[in-house]
Amino acid sequence: MARFEMIHDVKQLNGLALAYMGDAVYEVYVRRHLLATGNVRPHELHRRAIRYVSARAQAKVILALLDEDALTDEEKAIVRRGRNAKSGTIPKNTDVQTYRHSTAFEALIGYHFLRNDERRIDELIDRSFAIIEREERALE
Repeated sequence: MARFEMIHDVKQLNGLALAYMGDAVYEVYVRRHLLATGNVRPHELHRRAIRYVSARAQAKVILALLDEDALTDEEKAIVRRGRNAKSGTIPKNTDVQTYRHSTAFEALIGYHFLRNDERRIDELIDRSFAIIEREERALE
């Protein structure tokens, strides 16, 4: 990804601000991942993207990362901030707990993006794709 200017007070941003950034970054990675599979039909791309970007999928990813002890203490603190952030709205297609966990995942991605830590973003997103795809195979 392109390098952006560093935001020096990333640790001071609230969880929802981090999640706002993380949501956009994760969406780009998902789109790139899907295009790399060779499928370019818009409807199919959208349908497949939902498997990765839905609140349910992101909540499963963050819970798996925590369960696998794949996060540093600093990252766990960011996840807590994202999870505990109070949003004014909850999407109609998910429950509050799932929404909060997905926000926590997005906050983690946003945190690393704003710190220009592309290596760690790549690691976390690669791992998230593996978690989601492993679950899909288990359901087949």
